[in-house]
Amino acid sequence: MADIDVAIQDKVAVVTLNRPVLRNAMTLAMWQGIAEIFTRLGHDTDVRAIILTGAGGNFSVGADVSEFAKVRSNVPESKAYEVAVDASSDAIANAPKPVIAVLEGYCLGGGCHLSMACDFRYAHTDTAIGIPAAKLSIVYGVRSTQRLLGLVGLTNAKRILYSADRFSAVDAKNMGLVDRVSNDPMADAKAFATDIAKLAPLSVEGAKRILTGLSMGPGALDVEAADAFIDRVSASEDYEEGRRAFAEKRPPMFRGR
Repeated sequence: MADIDVAIQDKVAVVTLNRPVLRNAMTLAMWQGIAEIFTRLGHDTDVRAIILTGAGGNFSVGADVSEFAKVRSNVPESKAYEVAVDASSDAIANAPKPVIAVLEGYCLGGGCHLSMACDFRYAHTDTAIGIPAAKLSIVYGVRSTQRLLGLVGLTNAKRILYSADRFSAVDAKNMGLVDRVSNDPMADAKAFATDIAKLAPLSVEGAKRILTGLSMGPGALDVEAADAFIDRVSASEDYEEGRRAFAEKRPPMFRGR
């Protein structure tokens, strides 16, 4: 779609926010597009891992505030807007493949929201991360706040939201908001994604389902559905292939079924 590019190579999809002149500010259409793209990639059997990044030296400065007068000017519009924002992050979090956010430049507000829905955040040393909702009299949504709390803990979550400050990549890593800081986070992310793509996709999917559900608080995980998925994988072709490969001392050839 416009303003979001998708490229797939060696079972790794790279999704790029592509409004570099505006530092990849997210329009309502882009929030909706992210939900569609990640839902589609989640069903693509040729994709084993996904990288989310931004073009032009920035991840994203967050929501495009310049369009708020048209799409977020009253309570009903604000509610509909937040539904679209949550749907985008839920699509990332619920994609049955690992998702790595590659951050550089600005990762603010809605950009931070997107990154927190990913499984991992790899940041360039120049990254500035923050949630400036308090500068706009916006209350950060419940689901995104839950993700923030799960990553950084109560005191750091309060510090981030109360202060509306921007934090360096190193400070963000120390808080748990970033997993890795380097001068080439894309190369690091692609290497990690390629390694994951060689493993059993059903095992990775099962782990993501359970961990994501548990991380979202009491009742978020459907335990019966998780147990049913575990049983299905135990009867899968990939499980048989894994056992045969181990016995035959060869690399397994997993097919995701």
